[in-house]
Amino acid sequence: MELDPDDPRPPYLQVAHQLRAAILTRKFTPGEKLPSGPELAKRFGVARMTVQQAIRELRDEGLVISRQGSGVFVRERTARPVGLRPHIEQAFKKPDVSIEFAGFSGETLHGAIQEPLDSIRAGRLVPESITIRMLVPDTSRPWSLPVRADNLEDDPLIRKRMERISSRHAQAVVDSVQELRDLGLVKAASAEVRINGEPPRFKLYVLNGEETFFGFYPVFEHTITLGGEPQAIFDMGGKDAELFHFAVSDGGDSTSGQFVNQSRMWFDNMWITVAREIP
Repeated sequence: MELDPDDPRPPYLQVAHQLRAAILTRKFTPGEKLPSGPELAKRFGVARMTVQQAIRELRDEGLVISRQGSGVFVRERTARPVGLRPHIEQAFKKPDVSIEFAGFSGETLHGAIQEPLDSIRAGRLVPESITIRMLVPDTSRPWSLPVRADNLEDDPLIRKRMERISSRHAQAVVDSVQELRDLGLVKAASAEVRINGEPPRFKLYVLNGEETFFGFYPVFEHTITLGGEPQAIFDMGGKDAELFHFAVSDGGDSTSGQFVNQSRMWFDNMWITVAREIP
């Protein structure tokens, strides 16, 4: 394990990146103890403080846990909330990248793919193809959520506001992917958005057909400006949704593997039946 002297990231992020990759590719399996801090410092040629910062990153992402007096262990991933961003970055290392998203706005996805897209522009990642499909709610139809807090009724102004947010993030994803294709940085690249019904109560990501991330949107009350006036609404909090990770690498017959396969089937079914292109 060596750090790249040309990598502009701080050493602790480079160490975290390599350990993360080892965990996600199961070189370190769930429940396995990581090498000690001094061992890792020696392997990477860095200070122990650098290793501690890297471990803190992985702990914040939900990939490892520290046990007092015992060491640091890889966390069981299929039954605990995890962070999406590092898994998306890892997914972009495959020759053929595919991401399916179903949810409220796509804001989290837009943020999560920025670093791998920047890495492609810089030549650090060189996938051959990228395919992204996004399934978002139809803002032309009444919704049961989000709604006004005073009467629990749909408000066209809420949907109009959500349309602006969703369109901004979805279009940014589409433009970024098409730019890579137009610049010749990726041989084949496409990003497509379709609409369907009202907002789902969950968000779903399928990465490369191998991993699924699923989480329920919590509902909360807050005040926004509608028509120039403050209005309390019951909204759905995408950034507060805890995502749970399922992977086919856990075994095709495992609950985790079956969930991934069912997620793929559900998304494809929705995409080809009731979802439609944005007018």
